[in-house]
Amino acid sequence: MNSIKFRVLIIALCVLMLFAPACTRAKRTEPPDREPAEPAPQQQKKPPIPQALGAKTGQEPRLRVYIKDEGRVQEMAFEEYVAGVVGGEIKNDWPMEALKAQAIIARTFVLKFVEEKGKSKYGNAHISTDIEEAQAWNMEAVNDRIKQAVNETRGQVMIYEGKYVNAWFHSNAGGKTATAVEGLNYKDGNPPYIQVVDSPDDSSMIPPDEMNWTAVFSKDQVLEAARKAGKPVEDFSDISIGERGPSGRALDIKLDSVSIPAPELRIALGSTEMKSTLLDEVRLEGDKVVFKGRGYGHGVGMSQWGAYSMAKQGKKAKDIIHHYFKNVEIVKMWP
Repeated sequence: MNSIKFRVLIIALCVLMLFAPACTRAKRTEPPDREPAEPAPQQQKKPPIPQALGAKTGQEPRLRVYIKDEGRVQEMAFEEYVAGVVGGEIKNDWPMEALKAQAIIARTFVLKFVEEKGKSKYGNAHISTDIEEAQAWNMEAVNDRIKQAVNETRGQVMIYEGKYVNAWFHSNAGGKTATAVEGLNYKDGNPPYIQVVDSPDDSSMIPPDEMNWTAVFSKDQVLEAARKAGKPVEDFSDISIGERGPSGRALDIKLDSVSIPAPELRIALGSTEMKSTLLDEVRLEGDKVVFKGRGYGHGVGMSQWGAYSMAKQGKKAKDIIHHYFKNVEIVKMWP
């Protein structure tokens, strides 16, 4: 009798062992607990290629470029024009990622320009090589490195909420970039992608007189500049910095009680002499006016020397772009 009970117990145990794995497997068909996946960022809709260029979507446009030094219009492929801009705006022996960032900016700049203006002020050209209208351009400086930078960023531009951005740039920010309103006296308000950011403009290669500079003008020069800026003044006995913007740049310069927008006064005096509006001091010495400041350029958007330093630190072109232009997307407009 005991033997029969023992055999029944053995059989029961075997049956139990046989079904246990199946039960275990059934339970494991439910997915294990895990963190929910991050939603993929929604890609912005690409803007159309400006109608004035006559190119289809996804097709590289051709540009009619007014060559100012030669007084003629030349038609060329878009990417050829971009290479000339990079050659004109930045040194061709700079780090590759800085060259790439400049290429992306150059492409964006011309598409925004043509979209808004339709054409250059020079005849039937889309754009010109006149730096007062657009960007510098120098095909003689184009070497294999620039060609590589342009080719590896081919078709890439910056957009914000589906529109081309204002692709502003300058030589060096003096350590901190400006808003569009304070750096350019931009009338349309400050775009959300332009913010004050720290800029690593600390390279020992920057010319000393671009890091810290002094400019001296006669009173007559300042009075003439004030008139050009739309603020005619007969004379003044005092000059001072008025309000400052978020980056510390002067928003206006006061001749006695008359306020003149600092960016406009800078252009009227000469932007290569009064290198920026990031001013440390302004004073009147007899019939001379002395400006002391830091940085070179309006300070808005990408600092070229900042891009140089970031590239030297191993940052990629997209890192440089996203540092200076917040929440923009880099999209490829043509293959």
